Amino acid sequence: MHQYGFTIVENLQKIDEDIKRHELKYHNKRVLVSKEFTFDAAHHLHRYEGKCKNLHGHTYKVIFGISGFVDEIGLVIDFGDIKNIWKEQIEIHLDHRYLNDTLPHMNTTAENMVVWIYEKMNKALQQERDDLQVEFVQLYETPTSYAEVRREWMDHE
Repeated sequence: MHQYGFTIVENLQKIDEDIKRHELKYHNKRVLVSKEFTFDAAHHLHRYEGKCKNLHGHTYKVIFGISGFVDEIGLVIDFGDIKNIWKEQIEIHLDHRYLNDTLPHMNTTAENMVVWIYEKMNKALQQERDDLQVEFVQLYETPTSYAEVRREWMDHE
């Protein structure tokens, strides 16, 4: 039935009747999925001559690109699983924190932080499935400024 330019579904597709279980996995290709998070934190930079030498804060944005092969139902990884790793293993060190205290000894530049975030997510994913890879992480310090790492740079340098 067509009403108001959209279709009303009257018969919801049923597994094993309308679609077979083996059809749920459409392909065997590697696919990248992406998930984005934000957090607020304070920091300052050492040996830096500029505004950032003083204590200040940012609303950071992190974007993960994670690749893998789809499972039997066609998922690379559940977005909720990425969120759980972020919440339980990474965000707890970052959100509403003084980064100079909570991160390993480093200058808390976006360039240093993005590598640490990559390493934490990559380690967590490797414990889930060996085909999952962090392809990139982008860490926005402001809406127009970010640092990025890519898997090929982390693996080969």
